[in-house]
Amino acid sequence: MADIQQQVEALAGVLGCAVLVEDQRHRPLWWSAQGEVDDVRLRSILQREPPPGAAALVTRLGLPSAEGPVRTPSLPDVDMAERWCVPLRHGRDLLGYLWVLDAHGRVAEQDLDPVVACAKIAAEVIARLEPSEDERLRRRDQLLTRLLAAPDADAAGELVELERLRPDPRVAVASPATATGWPLPGGLSAHIDPAPAAVFVSGSPVPLIELGVAAQRARATARALRAGARLAAPSWDSLGEWHLIVAAPPELTPGQVHPGAGVLGAQKRPELIETARCVLDNAGDVTVSAEHLHIHRTTLYYRLDRIEALTGVNLRLAAGRDALQMALHLAAYRNAAD
Repeated sequence: MADIQQQVEALAGVLGCAVLVEDQRHRPLWWSAQGEVDDVRLRSILQREPPPGAAALVTRLGLPSAEGPVRTPSLPDVDMAERWCVPLRHGRDLLGYLWVLDAHGRVAEQDLDPVVACAKIAAEVIARLEPSEDERLRRRDQLLTRLLAAPDADAAGELVELERLRPDPRVAVASPATATGWPLPGGLSAHIDPAPAAVFVSGSPVPLIELGVAAQRARATARALRAGARLAAPSWDSLGEWHLIVAAPPELTPGQVHPGAGVLGAQKRPELIETARCVLDNAGDVTVSAEHLHIHRTTLYYRLDRIEALTGVNLRLAAGRDALQMALHLAAYRNAAD
């Protein structure tokens, strides 16, 4: 580890330029203490994370497939100065990149021999220290499985080390899974330290050790949405009264909350239970409910009379409405299996 740091410092001294070595996921491994820096390099080093869009930018420049040094252009829109890039390879595996920040054109193509030599050494060191990509992904999945099963400080710590995360990462879970996260069973994905404005079905991020909690919240919220929950945002944080539905004990039946739920659910056709839920969710507003159901108001009034006859509840009045609504929500949630 010390040897490659010395190599990087020596190379920066010879070239008079800043040098940075990063892994395949654009996280800094070794860097020189001398030379000018731009915002891209400064963020990489100070925040120990890749700049936003780093992977897309590198792909756009064709660097993952480059076989040798590539001089990249100045990109003022991301405050990235001109530089040389050498992909680090071990056999056919891409392990990372060596960057030489060269805004003033000091390093010509004929000056690149020491850069290529340093890149070769860095690749050899990374190959010894880092597991292969397949091994890393397999181990990551094993650690995620442990965290989903129960809080596990050892698994969380090893995952932080494996993925080179900051010491106290937070995690949120998406449903359905997205390509930007780590895949989880059941069509979920885990997202480490998401942007503050991001909305996740699991709600606000939790400590990594509580990944199982986030996954459970994601599944419950997704199930509530399938059950027809009207939420301000598709997130655990917006469940409101649906928290009571999610937390209801398994032995509690909708009929125990209000017997009318069982009566409506037993009808051969679903129109009455659909109408009851729609009217109750619209606070008894007949006009809005008729529009939602795409039926004439006369038809709606006929259904309301049938619902009242079966359940004893007038959906436009207060008595019994809240209990029936809660019972219908519980029935819908129970039917919305994963």
